[in-house]
Amino acid sequence: MLRARQTATSLPHTPTPDSTLALLREGYPFISTRCDRLRSPAFRTRLMLTPVVCMRGAEAARVFYAPGRFTRVGALPRAVLRLLQDEGSVVTLDGAMHRGRKRLFLDIVAPERIESLVGTFARCLRAAFAEWARRDEVELHGAFGDVVGEAVIAWAGIALPSDERRQRARELASMVDHAGSWGPVNWWARARRRRTERWARDAVLAVRRGEADAPPDSAVARIAAHLDADGQPLWPEHAAVELLNVLRPTVAVAHFLVFATLAMAEHPRWREAFAAGDEADLLPFVQEIRRLYPFFPMVGGRAKEAFAAFGHRFAPGDWVLLDLHGTNHDPALWADPHAFRPERFRGWKPDPYTLIPQGGGDVATGHRCPGEALAIALTMEAVRLLAREVRYTVPVQDLSIGLRRMPALPSSGLVIREVTSA
Repeated sequence: MLRARQTATSLPHTPTPDSTLALLREGYPFISTRCDRLRSPAFRTRLMLTPVVCMRGAEAARVFYAPGRFTRVGALPRAVLRLLQDEGSVVTLDGAMHRGRKRLFLDIVAPERIESLVGTFARCLRAAFAEWARRDEVELHGAFGDVVGEAVIAWAGIALPSDERRQRARELASMVDHAGSWGPVNWWARARRRRTERWARDAVLAVRRGEADAPPDSAVARIAAHLDADGQPLWPEHAAVELLNVLRPTVAVAHFLVFATLAMAEHPRWREAFAAGDEADLLPFVQEIRRLYPFFPMVGGRAKEAFAAFGHRFAPGDWVLLDLHGTNHDPALWADPHAFRPERFRGWKPDPYTLIPQGGGDVATGHRCPGEALAIALTMEAVRLLAREVRYTVPVQDLSIGLRRMPALPSSGLVIREVTSA
């Protein structure tokens, strides 16, 4: 049983000298479990022998996303940073450089461009339905990754043969799937990422040299032409990283598609309503998918300035972790937080500090993921097509979701059979 060890800061501290093994053992619930036991929205501990403050809840999100308060530089273990973001990406920038780079991403995912991607995705998913109908069974995690990856690569303005698009899609998926891994598995995924970065760099350079045609509003063309706040084009290596930062998070939406399919199987009345053409609850359904099911567990930052919160004085350089998953399940914010209840989002007024599966705060000025609207749109379209245009069975399988694995998925990957047109 944890006991709060009070200090002059009044912020409780876990009794163990280091919590790294506990985090690896527990996964997603690590921060929330201690917030509950210590009866505090924040606590102090050590991870990898480094002092850290862990926080959960809406007020914690407001503290974490206060403009200019935190930097992401030095806030992620290098094994995770190198696999997900890498050096020179938008997430490692602050100030004018970050604002300019964020503007680039917001232009790439402007509403009309999201609509274009949804159309491309729908065509790819319909083609996949036909392919799935010829197979005995389909493991949806991998299959959705292929579909989303092929769609976003084509939408980004990169012309590739279909077999190479699928290869690149799987390389992008491996970056997401192994983000929480350590040791040889992580090293293997990082080696694959370096190969993918070389491909992305070559794609950008081909556009710059006029060797490849890409629509001027496409992701690869915008990144190739972008000038940073210093008036200089992106270094080829940084341009490659940012192109992957468009492609990789989009492929990660496959996790939401798996969970949406799982929810329709476990709660068939929602599938029946969508199949009948009722869309009144489609957005609430997708928001509940994003709230309830595990995506990325937490986000880190380093304090840029001194400030006080939760009775604790933070100093520049202090390491802080915000519990994304725990905030989405905080009983102070969500009634019956572990129940699947899309009704809770009927008439819901968006709050940038409560529903935060892809980060919180203001998307235009802070570090909130600019692809959030894209993720919602893709998941809504997938639900429409899965409910209306295809039939399938979900055989008995292990659908448990182990929260030690980050990012988490159903143990079976969610297998379907007997795919036919509706």
